[in-house]
Amino acid sequence: MLIKKTSDIASSEITPESVYLNRRQFMGSSLIAGGAMALGTAGMAHAEQELKALQYAKAKQGPEGFYTDETLTPYDDVASYNNFYEFGTGKGDPAKNAHALTTDPWSITIEGEVEKPGTYPLEDILSKVDLEERIYRLRCVEAWSMVVPWIGFSLADLIKQMQPTSKAKYIAFETLYRPKEMKGQRSRTSTIDYPYVEGLRMDEAMHPLTLMSVGLYGKVLPNQNGAPIRLVVPWKYGFKSIKSIVKIKFLEKEPPTTWNLLQASEYGFYANVNPDVDHPRWSQKSERRLPSGLFSPNRILTEPFNGYGEQVASLYTGMDLRKYY
Repeated sequence: MLIKKTSDIASSEITPESVYLNRRQFMGSSLIAGGAMALGTAGMAHAEQELKALQYAKAKQGPEGFYTDETLTPYDDVASYNNFYEFGTGKGDPAKNAHALTTDPWSITIEGEVEKPGTYPLEDILSKVDLEERIYRLRCVEAWSMVVPWIGFSLADLIKQMQPTSKAKYIAFETLYRPKEMKGQRSRTSTIDYPYVEGLRMDEAMHPLTLMSVGLYGKVLPNQNGAPIRLVVPWKYGFKSIKSIVKIKFLEKEPPTTWNLLQASEYGFYANVNPDVDHPRWSQKSERRLPSGLFSPNRILTEPFNGYGEQVASLYTGMDLRKYY
């Protein structure tokens, strides 16, 4: 297993990004100065971005077990190689088109089997949680992968605030639907019925590894990576980690999910990383770790549950993981 134990090295010691190393040492003073300057030059919006970055830079290291000692994927690769069909189907399309997305103000609507339904501004949600930095593997169903230092908070903390009832067995998520800003939602050839929807079983959502992310590499989450808030479930294929969330609903029954609706034989509800269950059109036994190229594919073996089996395998005791894929 490659999950950090008590003796493993800290994130600041393993990242290859020099700017990230410097961030831990120098970000505080420089961002305070930058925020003050922004008020006089670029306006309030830029100052708010600087202050958010200061908050994220101060995020504490997550609990033991929420780190991997593998080399981080460089920031430029994380921010430029994305699946976010709302902005286009090419890997580079989101980085080119997501600048059109307005992420402030932002709110999340809470519905369903819960004691505190309503629409909550993102600032109010963040004011009640502690941000942490967690270094997770991200494994795409297309057999490529990354290692990303996320900034965020446990989804469990948000769930506890909303006080789900005893009937809440599942939790459903919905992505923003705004075709004027999200180019892919205007496509006449798209087979996706927007808005994008996803879901988890309640025990999966409450697991300590399940993260709501608002940043990466100590910076505000880029639009193309799911700004301003997204889900990260590191033991599942990446399509489960829904982006730009605007609605969360607590349900008694299993909710529909976008890729399962499109092709149930290829994309199951659970979508746990499993090298023993191939996609119908390619093997899942290995993955291409970014960055990689034609002559340096950087291919590695895929671990069950993406290497997080020690933490999460007990969630699926007695389940046939070939049937419930």
